[in-house]
Amino acid sequence: MDETVLWKLSYGMYALCADDNGRPVGCIVNTASQITSVNPIIAVSVNKNNYTYGVIGKTKKFALSILSEETPAAAIGVLGYQSGKNTNKFEKVAYRLEQGLPILEEAICGWLICDVLSIVDCETHGIVLARVSAAENGTAGQPMTYKYFHEVIKGKAPKNAPTYREEKPAAEAPKYVCSVCGYIYEGDIAREPDTYVCPICNAPKSAFARK
Repeated sequence: MDETVLWKLSYGMYALCADDNGRPVGCIVNTASQITSVNPIIAVSVNKNNYTYGVIGKTKKFALSILSEETPAAAIGVLGYQSGKNTNKFEKVAYRLEQGLPILEEAICGWLICDVLSIVDCETHGIVLARVSAAENGTAGQPMTYKYFHEVIKGKAPKNAPTYREEKPAAEAPKYVCSVCGYIYEGDIAREPDTYVCPICNAPKSAFARK
């Protein structure tokens, strides 16, 4: 079986957020789909290792912010490559509360508030089926696709993502990989100032290692 055909499926970029006893938590997911149109139900795929997954399982509610091509890469880095178990991700991410749930404020296409109906066990992931109880459009226009995130922003899927794959860089060009998020810097990173940080997760220059 040629599993590379799966890379041609379309994926979006979303901030999946919940309330952990008054503390906002969230992660980045790239698989969310509308299932029904009447009293709309959506499905979201979440890795079981994500702290947010456990919170949603307990509270049965979540918010989904639809990221746009203008969403700051730093926000994606914080939400996508750090754990919310011991980290307050929202110290560095602009947000507001809707029905007690965190919604991203910067450059999103819209948001949804959802009530969990059931969770389907899919081995490493859970498919969360939820009814949309509130929704509004945002100010940004073009939704960010995973293709855009990968090819334009040069972001990499974290290991918890269903689309994660290990990529082998070309041997001819020097490349440095961020040990936190997997972002690949092409060229001689030594020429960057000591204040250089990863454009995806804000990790320091010292977090990069040559591949």
